[in-house]
Amino acid sequence: MIQSDSIADNPLVTRQDLQLAFEQLASPLQRFYRKGGARLRIGASGAAYEPAIAEMEGFSRILWGLVPLLAGGGKSELWDIYLRGLENGTNPSHEEYWGEVRDYDQRLVEMAALGFALLLIPERVWEPLSETARSNLYNWLNQINHYRMHDCNWLFFQVLVNLGFRKVGLPYAREQVEANLRRIDDFYLAEGWYADGIGGHSDYYGPFALHFYGLIYAQVMEKEDPERSRLYKDRAAEFSKQFICWFADDGAALPYGRSLAYRFAQSAFWGALAYAGVDAFPPGVLKGLVMRNLRWWFSKPIFDASGLLTVGYAYPNLVMAENYNSPGSPYWALKAFLPLAFPEEHPFWTEEEQPLPPLPTVSLQQPAHLVVCRDQDADHVAAFNAGHPGSNEHTHTSAKYEKFVYSTGFAFSVPRAEWGLSQGAFDSMLALSEGDNLYRVRRKNEAAEIRGNVLHAKWRPWHDVEVQTWIVAGLPWHIRIHRITTTRSLDAAEGGFALGIGAGMEVSAQGGTAAAVSEHGCSAVIGRLGFDQAEVVHPHANTNLLHPRTVIPTLRASLTPGTHWLASAIYGRPGADRLPAGFEDVCSVTIENNTIRVGTSEGEIVVLPFI
Repeated sequence: MIQSDSIADNPLVTRQDLQLAFEQLASPLQRFYRKGGARLRIGASGAAYEPAIAEMEGFSRILWGLVPLLAGGGKSELWDIYLRGLENGTNPSHEEYWGEVRDYDQRLVEMAALGFALLLIPERVWEPLSETARSNLYNWLNQINHYRMHDCNWLFFQVLVNLGFRKVGLPYAREQVEANLRRIDDFYLAEGWYADGIGGHSDYYGPFALHFYGLIYAQVMEKEDPERSRLYKDRAAEFSKQFICWFADDGAALPYGRSLAYRFAQSAFWGALAYAGVDAFPPGVLKGLVMRNLRWWFSKPIFDASGLLTVGYAYPNLVMAENYNSPGSPYWALKAFLPLAFPEEHPFWTEEEQPLPPLPTVSLQQPAHLVVCRDQDADHVAAFNAGHPGSNEHTHTSAKYEKFVYSTGFAFSVPRAEWGLSQGAFDSMLALSEGDNLYRVRRKNEAAEIRGNVLHAKWRPWHDVEVQTWIVAGLPWHIRIHRITTTRSLDAAEGGFALGIGAGMEVSAQGGTAAAVSEHGCSAVIGRLGFDQAEVVHPHANTNLLHPRTVIPTLRASLTPGTHWLASAIYGRPGADRLPAGFEDVCSVTIENNTIRVGTSEGEIVVLPFI
């Protein structure tokens, strides 16, 4: 058996290297399949659905990598297990039968991978089955046409299953497919961006779901539906010009939003772009985006002792997980292996890997409410976030969608519990408390706007407390300004970037400045208006996505009822071993006649209260 820990040594240069990487990920799974092959039991942690469904999920998610491998002529010892599993999982008389589904059932999600298999490798999936097994497979999958789906990227699951039916000559729900595709058009915003449902967020569900499936549709339905196929390709090409800014030179991508346990699904979009033949970037650039992202991930401790992918981000971490993350969920990351379906002579494989093309220092991504900045010298990408008008009930929504900035070098943190700054881990946030050590942060906005590199939002942590926030985006420094109108006495805490604890660790806090330096870089906060003190908070372990132990330089203030202004300068640079000389004078902030003036080394910025 290939040991998955050797995957870090895989150079990931050639098609054969990527085939090997799939086997390095898949080989440790073999002993965890149930006898009938239809279920994969690889852990005991729970999700919102019962364990039997989680085992079916584990089975299906491997197909996102296994199917392209076979489509491209590769081989895997798993395939015999999968043929047996398809027969038994869809056989109502078998003990491993996957069961009758319900509205909004997790199994409806997992059916998409089976539809994908019918679509790409019908000769391996459909043709070997007996007539009875074919009937069982069709009947089980066809349940997807009779139950309610969530009104978001889920609608594409129905489309993929029906495209699979169409591929093998089975009756399929043509009208339902058309209705779903029209509804997905309603999720489209502008500049290539989708929201994940009406009023939903614009996050990784665009590139690794809505665009990913749309590009598969565009490729397989190009002749039958040329207009929609062209539309999907054009949207993806436009989106790619902004999404590429989410990636650092070393392959790291922005940790932002939910479902980050899907890890290297971050780069699945680039393989899908190549699959659909979209020429937004040269094949060598697309290849580099995929391969560097995979190398970055495989350098992290994301496997357990058995060689299995864990739930977490850069290390095993259930604290940041979603309610729908079962032990098998992370294998959705195998979507990044779509390039295995390309033949050896495909340009993706024949061209040399290329680095990122020249990218803007500041990228305004209005539909996503983001300003993405690059510090090229530190290979650091950060997305400054205006925030959103709506929220949802997913886990840690405020931490995943409402922080002021998200970073490839510092990631972000989620709360461990509700008591105090150390449990709350409030990096890149303003946290407010009524003196009871229970802090509130932004969950949604009443209004938000972006002009250039200045973001402005209005939000209410309580009904009678209004916060207006301005962020002057930039790297390695950025400026935050808050106007707080309150009827309550409040404690305020402004957190900088969370820095991983490591070799050479030094922390300091005096006057209005708090700073920390370690082998992972430097993080600092400087109070400019309204703050009483500075400190370095030691959050609880496993709150940050990149590092299990961190510190957060933080500014503190006590506010009486009335109107208050708070202003700070925030520094973050991965790899830096000290604060820059003269950092105390990095900026000045003055408020006069409700106009904010920010003085920097590059001149004065006038920030008007434009909401």
